[in-house]
Amino acid sequence: GIQASQSVVLTKVGRVLEENISIKKTEERLSRQLGRKYLGSAVQQNLLKEGSSRIHRDTLLIFDPSDLRKKYAKKMENLCTIRDGSEKELGSGYWLCHVVGAELQGESVVPLYGGLYSTESSDFMSENREWLSVIDSVSESVSKRGIWVIDRGGDRKKVFDHLLDNELRFLIRVVGCQRHLDVGGKGKTPLEIALSCSCPYTETVVREKDGKEKVYHISFGYRRVRLPGRDDTLYLLVVRGIGEEPLMLLTTEPLRRNRKVLWRMVRSYFRRWAIEETIRFVKQSYEIEDVR
Repeated sequence: GIQASQSVVLTKVGRVLEENISIKKTEERLSRQLGRKYLGSAVQQNLLKEGSSRIHRDTLLIFDPSDLRKKYAKKMENLCTIRDGSEKELGSGYWLCHVVGAELQGESVVPLYGGLYSTESSDFMSENREWLSVIDSVSESVSKRGIWVIDRGGDRKKVFDHLLDNELRFLIRVVGCQRHLDVGGKGKTPLEIALSCSCPYTETVVREKDGKEKVYHISFGYRRVRLPGRDDTLYLLVVRGIGEEPLMLLTTEPLRRNRKVLWRMVRSYFRRWAIEETIRFVKQSYEIEDVR
């Protein structure tokens, strides 16, 4: 019904089912079934079971936190304050977490997790806990295969420690002055490291956003680093030409002075762009923000 109606509104779903009963009765039945305890977790586990077989060693696990705004709702349960990513303003609604598996080559994607949460819910403890719970759930199902790709929101000590402690691979965008990294025995901010980093390799990339294409001429290089207080060897991949500041990506993947190796990791992060567009398209196509 959701597929055929491209909606999450029960009356629209009910109409396309074309049952030999009134729409009112169909809606009542669907509503009653949706109220079953643990239905959401059961569907989620089935989704993970279905998708995990398609996740390979180097599949990108793209973690995308976003929001679902309820602009006019007043009495929906656990409405919380969110930052509307499209309008760039605060509003009421819920937070969303998506995890999608994608190969570096090809267009197909594998949905692994989709759920919303509220900071006003009685069982909410922290955003970190919500995120780490999602990561644990997916990682367990895929037997720790894949590389986690997270935007700058993942630049958190608890996230790094959790991923490293559980021997999970990652590629995470870091904020220039939010933390220090150890490089050559000295503590420096990622931005300081990036500004002094040699970027000998160049490429041209095209990004499509909101139906428009934009061309970037980029250069890239890397430095070997560590997180303060940890012995894990990490790598800071530096990409210039995307914005005013260099793009800084912290990864567990071994890097070396090799164009092919570095370019693969740059492309792995850029793969997020296409996935973000896919998730945005799904939200709009299925009118997700009409959820009750």
